[in-house]
Amino acid sequence: METERDYVLGTHNEEIVRLGLQHRVWRPVVLDCWERAGITVGKRVLDIGAGPGYATVDLAEIVGATGQVVALERSQKFVRAMTESIKARGLSHVRVHEIDLIADKFPEGEFDFSWCRWVIAFLSEPGLAIEKLAKALRPGGRAIFHEYGHYETWRLFPLLETQEHFRSHVIASWRESGGDPDAAPILPTLLEKNGFVIRSTKPHIFCIRPNDYMWQWPATFIEVYLPRLLEQKRIDQQFIDRFRADLAAAEKNPNSFMITPLVVEIVAEKI
Repeated sequence: METERDYVLGTHNEEIVRLGLQHRVWRPVVLDCWERAGITVGKRVLDIGAGPGYATVDLAEIVGATGQVVALERSQKFVRAMTESIKARGLSHVRVHEIDLIADKFPEGEFDFSWCRWVIAFLSEPGLAIEKLAKALRPGGRAIFHEYGHYETWRLFPLLETQEHFRSHVIASWRESGGDPDAAPILPTLLEKNGFVIRSTKPHIFCIRPNDYMWQWPATFIEVYLPRLLEQKRIDQQFIDRFRADLAAAEKNPNSFMITPLVVEIVAEKI
C-alpha cells in the first residue's frame, strides 16, 4: 500500500475536523464569490487541492446533475473522506482524482471554472500548476483563487508575544516545506504568463472578537498546529502552555480582538 502523502499541516483526523470548521466559517464568503464569478447549474468545475471535499460537495450541489465537478487531491486519507461524503449524498456527477498537482498530469477536459483555495501557498512549483490549469480550462473559462496576501496581518490586540512567535514559526515551517504563505502576490505574473486576464479582485480580512464564530477558525488552527511545531522541535511544551494561557486570557478580555490574515480573491479569465 502506498504511504500516505502528508502535508505540512497534516492529514490526521484532527486536521479533517479543523478543515470542516474552516470551510463552514468561510462558506458565506465562498458562496458569494462563486456566484459573482458565474458558477451555476450545468457548469464544469475543477476543484484543485480539494482536501476532504467540503467545497467539492458544495460545488456539486450548485452545478447539479447536468454539470460536473472534478476534484484533485493527493492525500489518500482526504480522498477516502471525500469519496465517502460524495457517495453518501448520491453525487454521481463528481469525479475524484488522487494526484500530485506538481508531479502528475491534470485530467483532460475543457472546464468552465476552477477553484483553488490555500493551495498555491503550499506548492514548491506554483508556476507548473498554473501552466497545467491553463491547459485544463476552456477559452473564456475562469480560474478562482483564495490565497493569503500578507500572512503577518494576523495579530491579536492587545499584542500577544506568544502569538507573534507562533505566527513566525508557522511561516518558517511552510517556507521550509517548499511553499510560501504569501502566495497571492505571485499569481498575477504567473496568470499573465499562461494566458489569463484578471477580471476581479477582492480582499478578505476581518476584525473579530472572541465571541464571534470566525474566532474558532484561527483558534482551532493554533490547537492543531502546536503539536506539529513541537514535533519539528521549533517550540517546547513550556511555550505551548504559555501560549494557551495567553490565548485563554485574551478570550476573557472584553477589550481583545483579532485581525485575520489577509486573503486575496482573484478571478482570472483564460483568453
